[in-house]
Amino acid sequence: MGEIQFSDNYSDRCISHGVNAGFQFEFHCERCNETWRTEFVPYRGGQASGWLSKAAGMFGGVLGNVGDAVDGLAQSGWGTAKDEAFRQAIEQAKTHFHRCAKCHQYVCEVCWNKDKGLCLNCAPDAQVEIEAAIAQGEVYAAGEKAALEGIQRGKKMDVKRDRQLVCPDCKTETHGAKFCPNCGKQLAVMDKCPSCSTSVSPGTKFCPECGSKIA
Repeated sequence: MGEIQFSDNYSDRCISHGVNAGFQFEFHCERCNETWRTEFVPYRGGQASGWLSKAAGMFGGVLGNVGDAVDGLAQSGWGTAKDEAFRQAIEQAKTHFHRCAKCHQYVCEVCWNKDKGLCLNCAPDAQVEIEAAIAQGEVYAAGEKAALEGIQRGKKMDVKRDRQLVCPDCKTETHGAKFCPNCGKQLAVMDKCPSCSTSVSPGTKFCPECGSKIA
């Protein structure tokens, strides 16, 4: 049946009873999720029972009994009326969506390759793919160039000197600064002995480990 074909890409917005009773369905593209909604079709039986229920709440008595009877009739006819409304909705939806012969998904006009008779997932637009590939290549090449630039800059950095990365007083990250950016404390920037590579405090004249003179 037709409704089975659309069983996985529609939402039921129908209301069975009350003054807003009626039929409405939403169908969505299974590629981009764009939604198309059918026009609202009133369900007169459900609306009548809704109005009588409101009146019964105000006046009670015989109106209440009539309201119950009308509501029962409306509910008994709901299933048949909804099936017919759904069949009509499916026929309308078929004019807004295409069924891909390969993946069997329903897609909207934007996601349809009319030249190939397939959705864009199964038959991408060649020109779009070319432009996307060019853009990806540009990004890759720019990243490669930036990485090489970073390597050249890194070669110029002093990586032998130890730096205090966290302030011992306020625990703020210092990123190797000479003074704490939060409390201003002077931070130890360690030098290294040229002979034994032992870390020594700034201003030290002789290495405490090997006795070599610190330049």
